[in-house]
Amino acid sequence: MRIIIVGQLPFGEKVLEALIQKGEEIAGTFSPPDKRGEGMKTLAEESGIAFFRPNLMKDPEVYDTYVRMQPELAILGFVTNIISEKLLTVPLLSAICYYSSLLPRHRGASAINWAIIRGDTRTGLTIFQVGKGVETGPILLQKEVEIDPDETTGSLYFNKLIPMGIDAMVKAVELIKEGKAPKISQDESEATYEPPCDDRVASVNFEKPIKDIYNLVRGCDLQPGAYTTFKGKEVRVYEARM
Repeated sequence: MRIIIVGQLPFGEKVLEALIQKGEEIAGTFSPPDKRGEGMKTLAEESGIAFFRPNLMKDPEVYDTYVRMQPELAILGFVTNIISEKLLTVPLLSAICYYSSLLPRHRGASAINWAIIRGDTRTGLTIFQVGKGVETGPILLQKEVEIDPDETTGSLYFNKLIPMGIDAMVKAVELIKEGKAPKISQDESEATYEPPCDDRVASVNFEKPIKDIYNLVRGCDLQPGAYTTFKGKEVRVYEARM
């Protein structure tokens, strides 16, 4: 099965590495032209795999390259660039995507942050088939994990969700190859959506209950960093304790 991998940073690189080790046929990789895509590019080059680093995934030459490579499956492993709907029609089987929440909960750009900010005690990951809406496609598989009381977005992502996600993506490919991948519709009545976790939401309001403040600080650690002011200067808060 000819596979295209679109991704970046450690997750994209580790998914590529795991599928290479499994002996999967990787037709090519797409990663950003800046340092976010450097790891995937290096690994693909060392493995004799075609690599492409477009400025935007919606550039016309990306579609032409997709068609030329004749992929049977496209894997989206941590993609922050916009994937055009036209691209999703190219793979013969489907395009699947990793998402760091138990969909349909916490749709949006900052799922891990919001799970902690909202005080969730459990979260997880979802591998789903990409559709037209935002994280709305049918689910292939999900894995759950506990959110420890003092866990931050950084520790949750790097220590739990990345390793679990790599295994889940490999498993999803196996299920697709065997024709056993379920396609479970998402329950829209359970859907939530939050905006990007940036400075518009990261300001500490000390009039709120201490638990809410603590969750905000944990949810914004590492990025963007919850902030307040002290003696007229902006202060970022990390590694807080109740």
